[in-house]
Amino acid sequence: MIDGRKRTNIKIGMFVEIILKQHQISGEVTQGVVSKILTNSVNHPHGIKVQLQSGLIGRVKNIIE
Repeated sequence: MIDGRKRTNIKIGMFVEIILKQHQISGEVTQGVVSKILTNSVNHPHGIKVQLQSGLIGRVKNIIE
């Protein structure tokens, strides 16, 4: 599994699973395609924040190959 906490592993157009802010406690994931990478730092302990093509914003939990 590719690490979603490293910005270098995430590219626009990738299919990923993210956790939305309101689902952080439950851990429910949402799938989609990355349209923007919002986190500027190289690493983030909770996952890189991205915006999906659907407009939803969350932190990358898994990268689906």
